[in-house]
Amino acid sequence: MPKLMKFSRLLSVLPLLFLAGCNMVVMAPSGDIAAQQRDLIVISTVLMLLIIVPVIFLTLLFAWRYRRSNTAATYAPEWHHSTRLEIVIWAAPLAIIIALGAVTWISTHKLDPYRPLDRLDAERAIPTDTKPLTVEVVALDWKWLFFYPELGIATVNELAAPVDQPINFKITASSVMNSFYIPALAGQIYAMPGMETKLHAVINKEGEYEGFSANYSGAGFSHMRFKFHGLNREGFDAWVAKVKQQGTMLNRDAYLKLEKPSEKEPVRYYAGADADLYSAILNMCATPGKMCMNEMMHIDMMGGGGKESAENREKLQYDNRHADEGVVAPAATVPATGAPARSEPARNDGGSMQDMPGMQGTDMQHEGHSMPGMSNGTDPAPAQLNNNN
Repeated sequence: MPKLMKFSRLLSVLPLLFLAGCNMVVMAPSGDIAAQQRDLIVISTVLMLLIIVPVIFLTLLFAWRYRRSNTAATYAPEWHHSTRLEIVIWAAPLAIIIALGAVTWISTHKLDPYRPLDRLDAERAIPTDTKPLTVEVVALDWKWLFFYPELGIATVNELAAPVDQPINFKITASSVMNSFYIPALAGQIYAMPGMETKLHAVINKEGEYEGFSANYSGAGFSHMRFKFHGLNREGFDAWVAKVKQQGTMLNRDAYLKLEKPSEKEPVRYYAGADADLYSAILNMCATPGKMCMNEMMHIDMMGGGGKESAENREKLQYDNRHADEGVVAPAATVPATGAPARSEPARNDGGSMQDMPGMQGTDMQHEGHSMPGMSNGTDPAPAQLNNNN
């Protein structure tokens, strides 16, 4: 028995040893939105433990009390029902489910990332003369680009904001889906090409915090990280001055070079950026000759462009946009790039695909038409969306 007690104490200490090496930033954040999300985790966990802990305790108690060797325990093989016990068994979980539902309903609306902030923290409301800081975020392969449209600057893999000033993030991606995440500031928000997501947050403490992509996006995903600096007003003004002093100009040509896939990209500063560059990235027309998605949507809204709009097809092919420059995304395959597949096609009998019925050359065609996704040798197959994922 003493050995059993000693072993149980050792087991109880093991979780603490594992947690000692962990960064508990999610449970000790520095921004109000992240703090509210932390509170939601704690409340939900406590509510669930109200059932889990008694159930575990009673399971062990019953196993001990009604063990076979305990002849003093009550033996009632004909017992089958207790109204009082049924009420307790069903009422307690029902009450907890109702409480969890209420907490979830309120938090889902209150912590909606698209909802503007109504406070700086639990004790302070936002002053009426406070103007939010707008930051436009672009997830590239494999680095982060940040625009400060009101300040006219841009940065790569470094983000800064004043303490106690609301931040309005506008988030998109250039090629594949990523996830913008600063654990100390707020929850993760997806960044998707051709779409804009939003996040409202505020940092309440000065410090340097980690930011990264929380969604796998290819070979350089592991190094897709950046530093987020929470600064006082003087420190933020000094940071902006440094960016303007040390930075270069971010125009279309500079962006197209930056957009190409690269890993472990260093911090870069841009003292100025084209005013419409973020909009062009969002609408997938930063590359010359491409039609912007908002233009195409306007044409569709007006009823279409007729037969003469067939020439717009090439202007709307965005995938593998740097293939003609010899830059091919690592995961791109046929037919969009012409690169061979990485594995042999599936075969039933050990033969090649040409040995299978209906698979010889262009035999896949029927009455002059090719099957979807198959090239017939004359018409190019449609480019695959996000083929570098």
